[in-house]
Amino acid sequence: MDFDTPYVMTIDGRDATGQGMIDIVNPATGQPFAKAPRADAADLDAAVAAARKALPGWRALPIEERRKALVGISGAIAARAEEFGRLFTQEQGRPLAMAIGEIKHAAYWIKATSKLDLPVDVTEDSDTRRIEVHHEPVGVVAAIVPWNFPFLLAIWKIAPALLAGNTLVVKPSPFTPLCSLKLGELMREFLPAGVLNVISGGDELGPLMTAHPGFNKISFTGSTATGKKVMESAARDLKRVTLELGGNDAAIILPDVDVDAVAEQIFFGAFYNSAQVCIATKRLYIHEDVYDALRDRLHAIARRVTVGDGSQQGSDYGPLQNAPQYRRVLGLLEEAKAQGLTLLQGRDVPEQGYFVPLTLVDNPPEESRVVQEEAFGPILPLLKYSDLDEVIQRANDSEYGLAGAVWSGDIDKAVAVARRMETGTVWINQNLQNTPFTPFAGVKQSGIGVENGLPGLLEFTQPKTLFIPKVSQAVE
Repeated sequence: MDFDTPYVMTIDGRDATGQGMIDIVNPATGQPFAKAPRADAADLDAAVAAARKALPGWRALPIEERRKALVGISGAIAARAEEFGRLFTQEQGRPLAMAIGEIKHAAYWIKATSKLDLPVDVTEDSDTRRIEVHHEPVGVVAAIVPWNFPFLLAIWKIAPALLAGNTLVVKPSPFTPLCSLKLGELMREFLPAGVLNVISGGDELGPLMTAHPGFNKISFTGSTATGKKVMESAARDLKRVTLELGGNDAAIILPDVDVDAVAEQIFFGAFYNSAQVCIATKRLYIHEDVYDALRDRLHAIARRVTVGDGSQQGSDYGPLQNAPQYRRVLGLLEEAKAQGLTLLQGRDVPEQGYFVPLTLVDNPPEESRVVQEEAFGPILPLLKYSDLDEVIQRANDSEYGLAGAVWSGDIDKAVAVARRMETGTVWINQNLQNTPFTPFAGVKQSGIGVENGLPGLLEFTQPKTLFIPKVSQAVE
């Protein structure tokens, strides 16, 4: 696998060039720097056929053999982390050190996932019979990956699906396909032909995949609006779905917090990856006793850090990843200005590329768009409160429920608040934490199904129950 060769798809273990090309833009410049293949319906058919052909052999392998393949892939990715990282920064925009960090974390995630096991659940073991529940692969999986974490979130789907004995067709975002295409090439060394296929294309490719009758399951990460379309399409032939969708994540700062001790971490949890994180803090509720102090501390951090080209030393935060998201975030800022809201911004940003200043909004009305909508960009509303019951109600008053956080000097008090928050994950005095062994799921319109941990692995299986008699019985 050579990073200097043209970008190709992987179908049935071989190069595939597609029927055209799409331009890939460096978000730090706003200019194309590479081209990726554009798959059409025929390419998709070929990828699905290859995955379906490879399925019987892959699922028949002992799980230990599938583990070995994952461990080999993990080592190969770790060995090429810097090369993947440089390419990642070009197509995604994140500063290089953090880009390399995602690649290394993905390598760790694969190896950790390989340690999971498929249980055999015994629901009865009596004198007359034993009832066993086995977990078999669901079949051919369509993995649709977003642009904000294009490498790690691909691995979140690929690793458990392969371990469970499934085969896949992976579709990266049209904005960030390059690392996934190179990942497809790398994996050919460790997997039989057809087990993992990677195809790239424009916006038309996703609907073709969700409607394709050759898939047994769709694993999708993206916006809630698109997730609803995926679910609607999958319902036509009852495909299984896992949908990790939007979030408008709230953090609650209790009055006993040590502002100086937590400000840096709160800032990072809101603005990491230029706030293009589904589980980033997007609404920060601060008790009135510490509101001014924390607001001023966060603003000082925003004025200190640098937003710039991720390939250049000294850049702490990069651009937004693509032009549509850039325009949307700018629209939110312009509306906030037109409403007379107070914006506390960080340092100036480059004029070229998709850069937006890191922005705090000082105590806007609860009903304003910057509070009610997930910006998915560097805009953080700071919201003052005085009553705990009232702020929990405000935090829960959202169609989303992906993640949240509570910050306090009293852990027991924070846990009591966390238990009342309507989200799939709540962090106490921390944020942006996930592990390969811990289930990650949203409530309300933040998604359906589970990723990671044993529950996430089981999402790629279907139960098969065996009723086994203890004594042979004659059949009359």
